[in-house]
Amino acid sequence: MARVTIEDCLDKVENRYELVHLTLKRVKQLQSGHHSLVKTRNKEIVTALREIAAGKVRHAPVSEYDQDEF
Repeated sequence: MARVTIEDCLDKVENRYELVHLTLKRVKQLQSGHHSLVKTRNKEIVTALREIAAGKVRHAPVSEYDQDEF
């Protein structure tokens, strides 16, 4: 993939709002030392978008959350 586009990422998430939140969460993980799931030399924001477009990063379904916390 030469360039990552918003449209590439929107194929993997439901809407732009979810894309922004998922990207921000992944960028924070990468900045705190997590390893990238795709091979890239880009900054964290582009790396996160590439991971989402590749389908390697996604939100967990609500059913996977601990219901006692709500």
